[in-house]
Amino acid sequence: MAEAMTILEIRNAVKAGMFPAELHAQIEGLKKKEGSNAKPFWEMKLRDSSGNLTLRVWSDSPNFRVCESLEESAAVGIEGEFFQNGQYGMDARRWEIRRLSPEEAEGLFAGSAADREEVEANFLFIRSAAGQIADVRLKALCERFLDAFGIRFCRAAAARVNHHARRGGLIAHTAQMMRSALAFAAVYPRLNRDLMVAGVLFHDCGKLWETCPQEAGFSIEYDRRGELMGHISIGVEVVNSLWREVASEAWGAMRPPSDEVRLHLIHLVLAHHGELEFGSPIVPKTPEAIALHYIDNLDARLEMIWQGYETNQEIAPGIHERVRTLNASPVAALGRFEAGALPD
Repeated sequence: MAEAMTILEIRNAVKAGMFPAELHAQIEGLKKKEGSNAKPFWEMKLRDSSGNLTLRVWSDSPNFRVCESLEESAAVGIEGEFFQNGQYGMDARRWEIRRLSPEEAEGLFAGSAADREEVEANFLFIRSAAGQIADVRLKALCERFLDAFGIRFCRAAAARVNHHARRGGLIAHTAQMMRSALAFAAVYPRLNRDLMVAGVLFHDCGKLWETCPQEAGFSIEYDRRGELMGHISIGVEVVNSLWREVASEAWGAMRPPSDEVRLHLIHLVLAHHGELEFGSPIVPKTPEAIALHYIDNLDARLEMIWQGYETNQEIAPGIHERVRTLNASPVAALGRFEAGALPD
């Protein structure tokens, strides 16, 4: 058997038919249930860095007894034939399950070589952008955050559902937003570039507590702080706490005044959802806050439609099942222009 594949890789492969593969994943849920015919079965929910999958293990399967010895959060390997089971999604047959070795489990949570390279590249890009901030106060604040919370930042998810809802999703979302913010600042030079970069970095920093998997896990567990405060309120606390750590007497002579800089950054955190009904305690009231909100929304919505192409079934040629959060059925995008032979 070749190298283990991710759930998303297998899901894409089965679109062409039955596909033999090995999958490494973590058990997110394992419940013993009973069918309508009173026949017992295990419902096993699996998750990896790319998505989730539910398999059912019936009592006449050799895997039934294996499930008796497994627990939620166990890292397992599944080898078998995967296929698209109509409206029920991806399924498997003639498969075997085993517990992964410690070395295999470590590799699972570290991600594939491509995943690790992407996370590292995004982190280096964000650190580079922070290092180019001219305002020494915002630069010190960003660098302090990355030094203190970089490891946690690299594994946090951007959400539980909807977009970038995966281990490492937050840094991917943040890096792409930062690329957009730098482009926006070039097109709209009246925007405060330094504030935009810092705002992108801190706008979702509260999710390091609200939606962050454990070191050895993919499940986004509920956190008391996240539930009681929410990521926006946590983000304000993070900014204020780090600001006190890096503040210097030398800042007193700088312009604009330091407290004004801090207040504008906090406003970006508070207003980034854009509307009161979407969770922001205040609507955007500065050019940077307006730009940040739309950059955030744009990246989230593009991620959702691309995810819809990958995971939602086609209901007609080029038309996929409805994505609830977009309130639309994604239609295949127009391909890029390719110059061909011109007619005589």
